[in-house]
Amino acid sequence: MCTPPGGFCPRGVGDSSGVRCLDAGLPDADEIDRTPDDGGDETNALVRFNRETAAACEKNSGDVLPYVGTTQAAQDMDLLRHVLGDDKLHYFGISYGTELGGVYAHLFPDRVGRAVLDGVVDPTHDAMEEALAQAGGFQLAFEHFAAWCARQGCTLGDDAEDIVDLTLDLEETLDDTPLPTPDGGEVDGDALIGAITGALYRQDYWPALRVGLEAVTDDNGEVLEDLAEALGQHGGKGGDTDDDTTDEQSNEDDAFRAITCDDSSNRYTVADVQFRLPDFLEASPLFGPGLAWSALTCDGWPVPGTAPHPEVGAPGAPPVLLVGNTGDPATPYEGAARMAERLGEKVGVELTYEGEGHGAYDSGNTCVRNAVDAYLLNGKLPDPGTVCAAEPLPEGK
Repeated sequence: MCTPPGGFCPRGVGDSSGVRCLDAGLPDADEIDRTPDDGGDETNALVRFNRETAAACEKNSGDVLPYVGTTQAAQDMDLLRHVLGDDKLHYFGISYGTELGGVYAHLFPDRVGRAVLDGVVDPTHDAMEEALAQAGGFQLAFEHFAAWCARQGCTLGDDAEDIVDLTLDLEETLDDTPLPTPDGGEVDGDALIGAITGALYRQDYWPALRVGLEAVTDDNGEVLEDLAEALGQHGGKGGDTDDDTTDEQSNEDDAFRAITCDDSSNRYTVADVQFRLPDFLEASPLFGPGLAWSALTCDGWPVPGTAPHPEVGAPGAPPVLLVGNTGDPATPYEGAARMAERLGEKVGVELTYEGEGHGAYDSGNTCVRNAVDAYLLNGKLPDPGTVCAAEPLPEGK
């Protein structure tokens, strides 16, 4: 999970005194409506779930919780550098790893070696602003998928606007009447959004997403359920499974919650979410509601968070290569420029990838790979303003 050759598990993750919030009294997370629209029972259930999860985390991992934040992880990385006898830490971080890399540079600017941050977190955002930016990012990515789907002649619509509208209608319909699946489960609106969200992380998942959505319009939810399961998203509710990998074996959700809430001092209320909900709906009627309500994740968390946003200023550090992807749904492109500004003058060096999916290096784009490899291996930075064009999916696939 987090121990590839040469790797390590950060605090709270996997085998590193992993955070556990499991409690027999908690409802199944799949049974909680992530986009409550009644202002009553559904909202109360979501609030209660978050608070009960926080209480379970304190009960089962209270000794660990205060010490799993990004600052502690960065300090651990410097200890590893010291133990290995290295003068500098060479580092490649993707997504959350860019926040970890930025915090390391802030704490130890004189110990930064050749560092690359790909899929860059915006260090100027608090938790609500980050969620709002993601709403716009996933909306843009889905519109790009929809335009591609229309060009392929898919049955979902004649153009991107038709496909987006159809998908929004599907989400509302499935919320009212979930689609049964052969294993005894069901696909509801949350499951639909979960599958779409997971598929937007990589462009080569788009053909599978097309097949899954077309099948749902034919009253077949099995394909989308299988896709969601393969991508690690919630694929449905209540179905039987032959998969032996359960939440008892993985603490991914618990660790994510613990690290996020230890880092962020934001503690939002239902009133806060309801006040900002129109902004989220404007950014994305499809993804906005779920991301808005996700701001309640740290409600009731027993450890006070560090700050509204990470501190990454690193004046005097050597150049850090920042790779921004113009179609990135999870860490929108603008984050790279803001990270460069916060790192400090002559520290952040930007490389633009005009592509799709989350991050750029793992897309396999030759231009990005060559630029990143050249810096990590040989210390050669790309020319200022370098732009790598996407290598599009083959037509008809």
